[in-house]
Amino acid sequence: MADLPIAAVVRIAKKNGAERVGSDAAAALVAKAEDYIANLTKEANRLAQHAGRKTIKEEDVKMAAENA
Repeated sequence: MADLPIAAVVRIAKKNGAERVGSDAAAALVAKAEDYIANLTKEANRLAQHAGRKTIKEEDVKMAAENA
């Protein structure tokens, strides 16, 4: 089961120009978004650990996003 709420992902899609989003497309968007967030978090965590921290900071996320 997805952790991200489908309604929130559909709302984001609609704010970005989608007139309608099918249920299969919404599920695919949720899955891809969760994969992206998981990978981004892993990279940000690696950067935080490299800096000697246990806490992920905004700078870690920004750097991880640049490398994604």
